[in-house]
Amino acid sequence: MGRVGPTPVVSQNAEQVSVAVDCATSEDDVVILRSIGKSFGETIAVREATLSARAGEIHAIVGENGSGKSTLAKIVAGVLPPDSGDLAIFGKAPRSPRDARQLGLAMVFQEVLVAEGASVLENLFVGHDGFAWSKLSKREKISRANALLPRLLGSEIDLKEDIAAFPLSVRQWVVIARALLSNPRVLILDEATAALDQASVERFHAELLRLREEGVCVIVVTHRIAELTAFADRATVLRDGFNVGTLNRGDLSEDNLLRLMTGETATRVHQRTESLEAASDLAASHPESALLRARGMKLSAIAAPIDLDLRAGEVVGLIGLEGQGQVDFVRVLAGIQPPIAGEVLVRREEDLYVPVRGAKSAQEAGIAYIPGDRKLEGLFPNLSVFENFGLPLYRREKRLGFILRRRVHEMFTEQEKQLSVVHGGLSAPIGSLSGGNQQKIVIGRSLATSPSVVVLNDPTRGVDVSTKREFYDLLERLSSSGKGVLFLSNEIEEFIGLCHRVAVFRDDSVLTILEGHDIRIDAILSAMFGYLDNGRQDTAGMKP
Repeated sequence: MGRVGPTPVVSQNAEQVSVAVDCATSEDDVVILRSIGKSFGETIAVREATLSARAGEIHAIVGENGSGKSTLAKIVAGVLPPDSGDLAIFGKAPRSPRDARQLGLAMVFQEVLVAEGASVLENLFVGHDGFAWSKLSKREKISRANALLPRLLGSEIDLKEDIAAFPLSVRQWVVIARALLSNPRVLILDEATAALDQASVERFHAELLRLREEGVCVIVVTHRIAELTAFADRATVLRDGFNVGTLNRGDLSEDNLLRLMTGETATRVHQRTESLEAASDLAASHPESALLRARGMKLSAIAAPIDLDLRAGEVVGLIGLEGQGQVDFVRVLAGIQPPIAGEVLVRREEDLYVPVRGAKSAQEAGIAYIPGDRKLEGLFPNLSVFENFGLPLYRREKRLGFILRRRVHEMFTEQEKQLSVVHGGLSAPIGSLSGGNQQKIVIGRSLATSPSVVVLNDPTRGVDVSTKREFYDLLERLSSSGKGVLFLSNEIEEFIGLCHRVAVFRDDSVLTILEGHDIRIDAILSAMFGYLDNGRQDTAGMKP
């Protein structure tokens, strides 16, 4: 759409707090943005952005980190006011989130927003009730929750249980369910699948298709290009805050999207490179050089013990369906939680291995852990970019009781260059950075300690394709320098051409380890569901 500047007209209805805007172009267009601009100080987040989304449509907003996707979504939801341009939802412009809700809009934000200490049921209906009254009785709430949550989760859940007792993926589903329980006419999902595994994503897609059939306008902000090409009707691509194109379903391909996003084409997200082959040769030529050993590790009482070595110069991928033990495994390696039985040993010298007794001893032994939930485990949200980088290093970088801030600053400068961190200054709030650059700060401070083993818990969750490529290059550099890398991910495609081995978890143990040409999407997916290469489904040790 071209630039149009209609004059806003204040509604005469005293009960209606929205503003009528004459900018509809089609009777099917329920969300319309024209020439939207938004800045934060000197940083221009969105410029002249235009978008229209229809009833009964799944419309994706894609772009690299910092392209303005989340900002644009928050403007639609009334969370952020635009500096310029026009916005209409069903012909009216929301001035606040309350306005947007009255117009039938619900949004699931990138952050998993739950109230720990409250039950699942309370979290499902937070914001639905008034200050001193409830729209629904408790019995009605329980009935509606039981009709929806099992369909999303694929299993029953105790609604009385504290939300803090559940993993990130379940909390993500609760947030999604909260939005769905409002019966929205417009649903905005900002990276809503980032914490979900493969099976959960498939259920999520089925839910989106159901909503589309019911005439809901679904706007999806996502980095998962392969995902959106499977279900999106249209995709609007942002680059540097501009809308650089909207593709219809027939034109939705990885090449077309990446060309618009970055100006590049993609034959594959990553390929086998000379550095990866060199790292493989290094690992194969030193089979005795295990940097880390898990011996007899049991993650639950009935699980089979895990014996796994990580060699120098090796990248080992970890994957499994939700709750199969892979997350617990990396947390045990990092000393965050103890195993039921067994031990983790880290090589300090040629023939000397030391046990991991906790997070501090893991760090002292040379293990760097990059958490999967950067908001909860990795960042200090009220501190600056530099303090987020330096605070965990201050105990290590001090002399005679004084913190060596100059040394920490040198470490920051080195990692900033190595990881291509983009920020607005050392004193800028960490929240002013894009998700990918926040993750780089978390990774950079861990690598600044010169670890021998790097354990990454889904490090590319919620980052764009370009930033993912940088992470893949980083892992290859780490392995080629002789470090050992354990890389947990929910995206099977990330392992192809990157990992020397892939350990597939099932029932709190390692079902199988794939190597070389066996590292294929179909083989990994089959093993995740318990099927081995011979077609037999493994049932040993399966949870009752």
